[in-house]
Amino acid sequence: MAANTGSADGFAPVLTALSTMQSNVGGDQKTAAHEYLESFQKSSEAWNTTHAMLQNSSLPVEAKLFAATTLKGKIQYDLHQLPQEALTPLRDSLLSLLQLYISGPRPIRTQLCVCLAILAIQTTSWKDVLNTVGSAVGNSSEGGDCLLDFLRILPEEVTEGRRINLSEEELADRTKELLEDNSAQVLSLLVSYTQSSSQATHNPRLYSCIASWLREIPTIDVVNSPLLNEIIDAINDSDSFEAAVDCLCTMFRDTRDVDESLSVIKILYPRIIRLRPMIQQSAATEDNDLMKGITRLFAEAGEAWVVLIARLPGEFRDLVECVLECCMLDKDREAISVTFVFWYELKQCITLEKYMPARAALADLYSRLVDVMIKHLEFPTPEDGNEKDLFDGDREQEDKFRGFRHNMGDVLKDCCEVIGVTQCLSKAFGLIQSWGQQYASQATDTNVPHWQELEAPLFSLRAMGRMVNPEESSVLPQFIPLLTTIPNHEKLKFQAIMALARYTEWTAQHPETLEAQLNYVISGFSHESQEVVQASALAFRFLGTDCQKLLGDHIPQLHHFYESVIDKLKPSSQEEVTEGVAAVVAVQPVGKIYETLKMFCDPVMNRVVQLASQAKDENSEKTVADYLGLMTIFFEWVQPYVSPNEPNPSVKYCQEILPALSGIAKHFTRSIPILERVCKCWRVMVISYRTATAPLLGTLATSIAEGFEASRQGCFLWATDAVIREFSYGAEFVDETTSDNVFRFFAQQATVFFKILNELQPVELPDVIEDFFRLASDAIRFYPNKTITSNLALPMVQASLTALTLQSLEPIQASLHFLRDFLDFGFDKPPISLLNGPNGEPTASNPPEVQAAVKQVLNSTGQQLVHRVLTGMMFSFPEDCFPDASGVLLSLFNLAPEPAAQWIQGTLQLLPAGTLKPAEANRLMKGISDKLQQNEPRKVRVLLQDFTNSYRRRNVAPREGLGRLEATRFRFSG
Repeated sequence: MAANTGSADGFAPVLTALSTMQSNVGGDQKTAAHEYLESFQKSSEAWNTTHAMLQNSSLPVEAKLFAATTLKGKIQYDLHQLPQEALTPLRDSLLSLLQLYISGPRPIRTQLCVCLAILAIQTTSWKDVLNTVGSAVGNSSEGGDCLLDFLRILPEEVTEGRRINLSEEELADRTKELLEDNSAQVLSLLVSYTQSSSQATHNPRLYSCIASWLREIPTIDVVNSPLLNEIIDAINDSDSFEAAVDCLCTMFRDTRDVDESLSVIKILYPRIIRLRPMIQQSAATEDNDLMKGITRLFAEAGEAWVVLIARLPGEFRDLVECVLECCMLDKDREAISVTFVFWYELKQCITLEKYMPARAALADLYSRLVDVMIKHLEFPTPEDGNEKDLFDGDREQEDKFRGFRHNMGDVLKDCCEVIGVTQCLSKAFGLIQSWGQQYASQATDTNVPHWQELEAPLFSLRAMGRMVNPEESSVLPQFIPLLTTIPNHEKLKFQAIMALARYTEWTAQHPETLEAQLNYVISGFSHESQEVVQASALAFRFLGTDCQKLLGDHIPQLHHFYESVIDKLKPSSQEEVTEGVAAVVAVQPVGKIYETLKMFCDPVMNRVVQLASQAKDENSEKTVADYLGLMTIFFEWVQPYVSPNEPNPSVKYCQEILPALSGIAKHFTRSIPILERVCKCWRVMVISYRTATAPLLGTLATSIAEGFEASRQGCFLWATDAVIREFSYGAEFVDETTSDNVFRFFAQQATVFFKILNELQPVELPDVIEDFFRLASDAIRFYPNKTITSNLALPMVQASLTALTLQSLEPIQASLHFLRDFLDFGFDKPPISLLNGPNGEPTASNPPEVQAAVKQVLNSTGQQLVHRVLTGMMFSFPEDCFPDASGVLLSLFNLAPEPAAQWIQGTLQLLPAGTLKPAEANRLMKGISDKLQQNEPRKVRVLLQDFTNSYRRRNVAPREGLGRLEATRFRFSG
């Protein structure tokens, strides 16, 4: 292989395809080039072609990188394409290539090192791996770098060894040979390297290599060697700083078991603390990279040793102070996020009963942390004074800051748990009071001096809201009234209203504060800022839902308010305001429910009907759908308790609007938003009022059935599902005749579905397929006898096999869930859906005729079922489907072990030639046979998962090297 250098003609098609991928040609040409390269990467010819490309000095560096990456994939997945006797020549040719690229470019050299590492793992006869590679690269400075790269990569690739086609036993043996048995030699090599030249200790690759081998070399051996001094010294070297920080952080992680690692920690801790002056240095020089690195160093040490901090707060207080100092001095807020996990982990420890002394000892630091966090919450002050653009047009920076604030809010919650809510709230309250004393007299609605200093504590008050008990009586009685006086400045009013929204549970217990808050929130609806309006809608929602009883006597005022604002709001805000109003309607006396519901819903329904009569385009149809959604919210909330023998007032209202909803569904058979909202409305009616909707059932079923046949939209099946669940056999207050009619309703829907599936391609029906099989699963659970023994069973299973040809997650998942539920009824023990006793015990057995019906369907579909599921796992299923797919196979092996094994064998025989070695197929079938003989069908599931994962990685999954071709060209350095 090394001798076959090939010619330019041999790889010309590859170069052409690569050029196409990097050019500005049309999409079809790029797709064809991509497919060609993908096929090339998996072909046998790629072995020689990639070597020839790498040996050709005239090729562009991008092409050679593609060749090196392809070669890596060949060694990882396709070694079976070569005879055993070719492995040694392959190794030698790789060493020759490594010598060729010893001076770079680095990306190619790195890929070749990965190639050698992967080959070393698989070539079990190659015993002197380190010596062979070391001799090949030599003792030059470039050779030293190259060897360090290989040494760093080897443990990483061994750790990822499950991607390689070795058994668990072979991989374990090889791991011991390559890593454990070589760890002492590697440590000696690394120590020798540091003494080889004055420049060696400035090499960041050295510290990356040490970090990688800490998987195998005990940390105690490293800290007791000369390497520790070099790592610590490298922190002061700009070239090696980042790699040294990574190395030390790896050591910290290795010492998380503090009791076992105490001797190491005693050595590391004082050395780390002596680096504290670097915090001030990074702040003084405004070196953000230095600040981030040193912050990470202290924060990760704290995370690793958090238990020791909790046990010995006096001895480890310096470390906590270092992390706090990093937070205080991080002016640009680039590094502080690194500390968030530390503060959370420490809080988790010191709030435990046994660590209460540490909580007291560190309370002052958490108190200072509150001050630091609130200060960092402040929006920037624009240099040009432009309050409209605080981030100089940098939207990404603005979004980053907003997300960052919410994370800091979580740290404030941690502080609340450590030092108490009252102290934290008092700090925010004190800052607001201080601002008021200095600037309140100068503030107007349009001009608020230093508003950032007021907005930040308001945000902190909002962030801490979840931690505050509604019984709090110290700070909130002063705070809440103050919020309703915050100026009309956009960001201040937004934050004040959002803060009020956080404390509505407290307001429910302090009714004297409700009116002022409600008025302040309602005033926000007329603000010119949409953000303030949206905040007002959200706050109104919480005021309505949490203070619903306090607002129960204000129906006329609420109705006037609702009608005045609802048409002016965005859809999301319409929903929030409606939810707040609906919550108040829900607490009306039963005798007033009907008239109150009608008062609020009739105007909304009138809007729906009027808008529907005028709707001519997608936007107007979307508006109709939005108002329909508001109707649904009322039915979700207004659920009066009524005796089963009495009519439900909400159902009475539903009956009035049913004809209008049916008419809209008939008219808009092609408007998915409208149909989905109508179906959701019907579904919620049934779920909310359950069997009380029996008077609606005839009309409702007819409307749903007609709508499904006319529109072919899955939402009608979703609505059907609610009816199936509520009116099944055995449901309380449901007679057998009604249940029979409901099952016939399901059978009618299923028949229409089969007809649609026969007329259209599955790829055109992903949503319908998903909704049908969710419905079918419920039909099996709630009507097992009728469904499984009916003439629907076989067509449903056959339809599920058709659905498995799709590549979309949801329909495949729904089909697999259906199959698992269906197969469950083939067993003697009843499935979970029949466990209805008070303690989960079965109240009914699984009848023999149901078991027989499942097995009869399996007799005619078993081979196809196994073929679809197994090949789906090998070729096309999304990864999230694997647990359910293997669950189906497990059920088959439990139900019919010998036929299932034959069906697996039959599927393997149909795989494309050359993609599976006979030995691999034989090993799988022997493993299945052994597990069945040992009565361990669950282990068959593991075998099949491992087999399909391995096959897919080798033959189906895209190889590396293609995605980068359309990106900007790399910059290569030696």
